[in-house]
Amino acid sequence: MIIKTIFKYFDRVEDRLRARLSHRSILYAIIGGILTVLFWRAVWHTADKIMIGEGFSYMVEEIKIIFRLAGWSGVIFYEPITLIWTIFLLLLTGLFVSIMIGDKIILSGLRHEKRVDEKTEDEIKKEETEIKEIFQRINSISKDVDEIKNLLKK
Repeated sequence: MIIKTIFKYFDRVEDRLRARLSHRSILYAIIGGILTVLFWRAVWHTADKIMIGEGFSYMVEEIKIIFRLAGWSGVIFYEPITLIWTIFLLLLTGLFVSIMIGDKIILSGLRHEKRVDEKTEDEIKKEETEIKEIFQRINSISKDVDEIKNLLKK
């Protein structure tokens, strides 16, 4: 019950933050770009630490040393810690899922569509034809609206 409440709260915060940032697209892109680069850097370096065989206790000791030498800024940018806060911020800005798997994949899954690489050539040509027909209809409607506007002006 409490977990559901926490998820609901953060979902509302994410919706509000995303709505605000979407009106400032350049700022949104800069934030998203920086967080994405920091996330992948943290993944890379944390994976290196794991592959080298540095266990959790070694990382805790390393954090203590970094804190003594560089203070909080050093600890915040320590890769395993960076991984945690970048995931949190990417989730909060609504970019995590979008960056990791993309909007097209999500939408195609919701619509139960095939991926482009799974479609046959005939299916792709059929879709292209349908799209051309839709554009022709839109152009026709646009011309009709212009004619109606001209008639109303007279």
